[in-house]
Amino acid sequence: MTNSGTTTGQAADQVEWTLEGLLDLFEPEPHGDGFLAQTGLAGADDRQVVEGTQVLAQAIVAAARRFPDKSVRSAYAVFARAVLVGPPVHLDLDVVSQGRTTATVVVSASQHGKRCITITVLLDVPSADVIRHQLPKPDVVAPAGANVAHMPMTGRELRLVDIVDVNSPDEVGPPEIHAWLRYDPIPQRADLAKALIAYFTGHLGISTTMRAHEGIGTAQAHLTVSTAPMTVSVSFHEPVQWNGWLLYGHESTQVGAGMSYVRGTVHTEEGELLASFTQDALIRPLRTTDTDINHQSRL
Repeated sequence: MTNSGTTTGQAADQVEWTLEGLLDLFEPEPHGDGFLAQTGLAGADDRQVVEGTQVLAQAIVAAARRFPDKSVRSAYAVFARAVLVGPPVHLDLDVVSQGRTTATVVVSASQHGKRCITITVLLDVPSADVIRHQLPKPDVVAPAGANVAHMPMTGRELRLVDIVDVNSPDEVGPPEIHAWLRYDPIPQRADLAKALIAYFTGHLGISTTMRAHEGIGTAQAHLTVSTAPMTVSVSFHEPVQWNGWLLYGHESTQVGAGMSYVRGTVHTEEGELLASFTQDALIRPLRTTDTDINHQSRL
């Protein structure tokens, strides 16, 4: 669990992340009846916290390995404790049901003997369409017309629509963010492709919510406000295949009482809807004595 709403966190500035290294991280190692997942590179800052959606991605791959004859259709993660960079994470799989067409498994991610994250994964054997429709791709500028964003990772390019600095408290607009992403290489395995899509679903949710409120932005996270994704759900709409750019659409439908809710979509450049996702996030004052943020914006 970490503040995925910030694109330029200190850890990201201090380490050399690559897409190929990230995809390697998504591959947990068999261990007893479950798996061991590595935590990745450490930054030079004091907040050595692993992205919650990294563990979500690892759980998706673990579930796919447990049921090789089925396809991961949805995953719902609750981030109860922070996972720290360092010791590997134990992924224990509790099979709730297993049939010819569907299976359900609860993946518990533990570190230092404590459960940190639980992920419920639904798998099935896709069938032919009875009916089909999808939400159209948002009518936004193409990647060439979007603004290059700073989120360092070799093999990934990120561009934001109508936003220059997603973390700035001065960039105010509707609680929506559209982000174009391009990956190289694009995973050919279905489980890795889904893991990669799930990984980014938590990154811009908090920024989306804050964008509608003047004087507050994710640059203030852990300084004057406490922020953290608490849940992420993602549903995959078969087939999950793409070339070129992906468009992540985020919309914050509600914020209040210290929590925000964001829903989103992932479309291909051609307009195919690959996945839908949601996020619940914590947004609260860091201390009751804070005066740096207008009280109406403290949520």
